[in-house]
Amino acid sequence: MNKTIYEIIETLRKKEISAKELTKSYIEVIEKTDEKLNSFVTRSFESALKDAEVADEKIAKGEGGVLTGVPLAIKDIFITKGVRTTCGSKILENYVPPYDGTVVKKIKNAGANLLGKLNMDEFAMGSSNEHSAFGPVKNPWNLDYTPGGSSGGSAAAVAAGLTPASLGTDTGGSIRQPASFCGIVGIKPTYGRVSRFGVIAFASSLDQVGPMTLDVRDAAILLRTIAGHDKNDSTSINVPVPEYEKALTGNVKGLTIGIPKEYFGTGSDDEVEKAVIAASKEYEKLGVKLKSISLPHTKYAVPCYYIIAPAEASANLARYDGIRYGHRTKDAKELDEVFRKSRTEGFGPEVALRIVVGTYVLSAGYYDAYYLKAQKVRTLIKNDFDEAFKTCDAILAPTGPTAAFKIGEKIDDPVKMYLNDIFTIPVNLVGLPAISIPCGVAKSGLPIGMQLIGKPLDEAGILNIAYAYEKETDWHKKVPVKI
Repeated sequence: MNKTIYEIIETLRKKEISAKELTKSYIEVIEKTDEKLNSFVTRSFESALKDAEVADEKIAKGEGGVLTGVPLAIKDIFITKGVRTTCGSKILENYVPPYDGTVVKKIKNAGANLLGKLNMDEFAMGSSNEHSAFGPVKNPWNLDYTPGGSSGGSAAAVAAGLTPASLGTDTGGSIRQPASFCGIVGIKPTYGRVSRFGVIAFASSLDQVGPMTLDVRDAAILLRTIAGHDKNDSTSINVPVPEYEKALTGNVKGLTIGIPKEYFGTGSDDEVEKAVIAASKEYEKLGVKLKSISLPHTKYAVPCYYIIAPAEASANLARYDGIRYGHRTKDAKELDEVFRKSRTEGFGPEVALRIVVGTYVLSAGYYDAYYLKAQKVRTLIKNDFDEAFKTCDAILAPTGPTAAFKIGEKIDDPVKMYLNDIFTIPVNLVGLPAISIPCGVAKSGLPIGMQLIGKPLDEAGILNIAYAYEKETDWHKKVPVKI
């Protein structure tokens, strides 16, 4: 359907369609289309229709929140009361949570009704959505290609019009990279801007929640809805949340955007670099000053990340032991067998690999050599960005080195797969905000995305810079052909 949130809100307020009729129309599209995409893991249509009826009553009375009557589907990493939450894993295949996480509460309080939960790489570990216990998601632009990961189901569903927007999580690029691959907008806020309470943990110092939408204005609306301090999350930042939609003036004259030399000519496809450079020229026309900058420790970001993230994953996933909740083996006689067999049966190969790597780097004799050293390198990467932002208002770079790749193309080569996140990972290591927006189309016919990286807590700034580009181009209006 490819309708934005604000278009839907306007239609509902004008009584041109009821919330129930709108929800039914999305359900019909999902039932017709998702068999090819595999973007949904769990559908909650019955409750969505009931919530839509309540929304219609509120709209009739002139009541409700900013999302009243808007149907949404979200990544299956968010805890949802009474709705199965799997995190793309067999170990949580039948888990039905007894409570809603904070961001789920916020979108519900704003009036949204939940269409269902969207497919993802298991425990958010992947860049292609091929590491899901429920099968790979297909890219709606070309079903032979991946939608990116780990929020691949969210990106595919938004691009294909199965939901007007979604929520994803970004640990090393898992919002921005699939947004780029599927031609939509995805924003990773500053670490701590959005609560992680009720989000199944992968790497706690890196995970962050963010919107995935059809355009920048929708991203601003949805981010305003979910952002804010939460006492249930010890890493949540207690600062005011700006009115992001009001920040979208489109005026960027006089700003300085940094172009990092390390993000160009280092393995990126020529067509990706050309698209991003062309976008930079658009900014020059708008009165932006472009400045060449250096982020010299960029080359260490991937190895640094693949020490820290698995280490934190090893600790976080220790709780899945076959005892308290989740999958429990039926073939065990002793306690240690319960642990070992439950985890072996429940975790997929990529998750198991990262747990082993993480446990190793945290083990006695290796902690200082690997984990502690990676944390020191992380500080060096942060210092690079701090230095760059002394003279720049934002940084412009490719979201990824390529457009979407074929399903199966990199699945057997972890190094190639991990390098796909080379431009997104540094942002997570430092905790900065960044947004990916469409900026071109590759020869394959697949979208190309660019990312804008901002100063801490300057989501309003990068949203406006993205909006200024969006006003001058129509890449964000391009949608997949009929699936």
